[in-house]
Amino acid sequence: MIAKPIHPQFSKNGFVKSPHFFEPTALKSIRQVVEVFHQAWLRDNQAFFQAKAINSSGLTSGQYLTDEQRLVIFKLISNSQLLNAVKQVIPNPLFMGSQLFFDPYHSNQANYWHRDPQYHLSVAEQKLALAGPEVLHVRIPLTTDPGVELIPSSHINWDSEEEVQIRLEQNGHKNSEPLTRGKEVPLQLGDILLFSANMIHRGLYGNNRLALDILYCEPAAQLIEFIQLKHQPSAEMLTGLNRSLFL
Repeated sequence: MIAKPIHPQFSKNGFVKSPHFFEPTALKSIRQVVEVFHQAWLRDNQAFFQAKAINSSGLTSGQYLTDEQRLVIFKLISNSQLLNAVKQVIPNPLFMGSQLFFDPYHSNQANYWHRDPQYHLSVAEQKLALAGPEVLHVRIPLTTDPGVELIPSSHINWDSEEEVQIRLEQNGHKNSEPLTRGKEVPLQLGDILLFSANMIHRGLYGNNRLALDILYCEPAAQLIEFIQLKHQPSAEMLTGLNRSLFL
């Protein structure tokens, strides 16, 4: 079998926006399930939400959703149209997890530049991570969304001096300061955005955003260790899903 070429825009910039990828009406059932999860999560995490939270995770666990509701999300994760897009970046993807992004409780809360691996890797390890393996965010907005601000090509290139000082808050800088190379990518209902977890990025708040992120990763041991079995489908659920995505 001939391997598919990596999407050229992703290879160069670290992200790909696909406008009008889904019919908005096709996302109605997803929005309904996500709202159930979100309201339950808010009830249990109100103090955290009011303090600083801008996202939650683990939508596919059984904590807040029934198996029927979980299956709605698993079918999206396994959607053939979506997987065709994912496989242009990761030829043999695994489902890694899910996140939900929303507006902060305080409208003046600052957003912040980061690379996802910076929270568990040293600076030296973050540099090495730019060579792979890849973790891919697939952002699916469920409202008209301010989107994400990204630093193009930062999935394979290390920070400029400005970027590293702001991202890591060195020499008195704050990670909410603007960056010269920042590129805003707004999203409409029906669009999707694929971007590397390794790249420098930050979420943009506003418009009561509600955005579902599905995370896919390469089948590498150092990434598989982060996959939690409670977020995976049961054996009974696997019928009709793409089994190769799940552990």
